[in-house]
Amino acid sequence: MTTTTDVSFRYATRDDLPAIVGLLADDEKGKTREELSDPLPDAYTAAFDAMESQSTDALPNKYLLALQGTEIVGCLQLTLIAGLSRRGQLRAQIEGVRVASSARGQKIGEKLITQSVSISKSLGAALVQFTTDKTRKDAHRFYERLGFVASHEGMKMQIT
Repeated sequence: MTTTTDVSFRYATRDDLPAIVGLLADDEKGKTREELSDPLPDAYTAAFDAMESQSTDALPNKYLLALQGTEIVGCLQLTLIAGLSRRGQLRAQIEGVRVASSARGQKIGEKLITQSVSISKSLGAALVQFTTDKTRKDAHRFYERLGFVASHEGMKMQIT
């Protein structure tokens, strides 16, 4: 286990997919949602390639990675969305926030969120939003401590 709190950030490449899927699966809900196998199912590569094809410098749709040395210890998907509401404000959407179970308690999640907010602000976003499962009470406290407010009720529909 790495105990240093030095964290660096970079966007993911296709070669990082096994580590990202590993982080997504290293979670009580992810254990049932993800398929961590070698090789990974093609759906992960197709999804990564689709994200890359949608992404521009001004409107990224990328996985942001947190690293300790060369080890990937955290990730989240950061997507900037142009829209007409709120007088055309640009908004950032965060999804899939994960920190490796072996690295929790080192403020890596806080640094990852802070970095994504900083990137979003530098690109002109006026709002950062995400959804979090209602059962994740610890996560709710974490996000509130970082200044997020549960201002809306999220709704989802599984269509597959």
